[in-house]
Amino acid sequence: MPTSSSTLSSMINTGRAFDRLVNFTDAIVAVAITVLVLSIVDIRPSEAQESVWQLISLYAGEIITFGFTFVVVAVMWRVHNRIFNGMRGYDNRIFWLNLMWLIGIVFLPWPSALYGEGNGIASTQGDGSGNIAGAGLLYWFTLAVISFSGSLIGLHLRSRPELLEPDDWKPSQHSPLRGFVFSAAFIVIGLITLMPSVISSWAPFALIPVGILVSRFETSREQPN
Repeated sequence: MPTSSSTLSSMINTGRAFDRLVNFTDAIVAVAITVLVLSIVDIRPSEAQESVWQLISLYAGEIITFGFTFVVVAVMWRVHNRIFNGMRGYDNRIFWLNLMWLIGIVFLPWPSALYGEGNGIASTQGDGSGNIAGAGLLYWFTLAVISFSGSLIGLHLRSRPELLEPDDWKPSQHSPLRGFVFSAAFIVIGLITLMPSVISSWAPFALIPVGILVSRFETSREQPN
């Protein structure tokens, strides 16, 4: 008797199958975050640069964008890891949402390199999107996709607590709020990169108050009335 699509989507893969998914995910993230360094590994001084500080100043866009992206990917993996540590298995929907998350992670080094070459986050000239039109938009939209995918995983887990370890349910741990808010913030920043650099160069700093406000809101929800 053929298995219906609804039955297939409700099947839970546990034990070794779940461990392999976690190991597969971690291995891909490790490779992707290492590939990020390729955007700066070929930086070499020319006769015009007399010191390393001049070299760093000339390639500040690539270096700062690499550092920022490395930290953001590490933070996203930390959140992803915290969620998966509380799971005992996965279903078909989690598999595809996780694959969507991984595609964003693997794709990110390319827009990161394009954005950095156009002065990236350190942009102080031009239209804010660098020498390649739309590079900033592509970079921030990719971050939005990654964040949005992670939020959908958390949202799905709230509807299927049987995928979680017993007594491991924590509303804030699987709350999609943070991811959705940051997805929106990334999209807004991406659109701002199309504006003059006097505006766009300051846009990433908006992530700081956004993070503080979301953390305070989540904390207030956890405290008993």
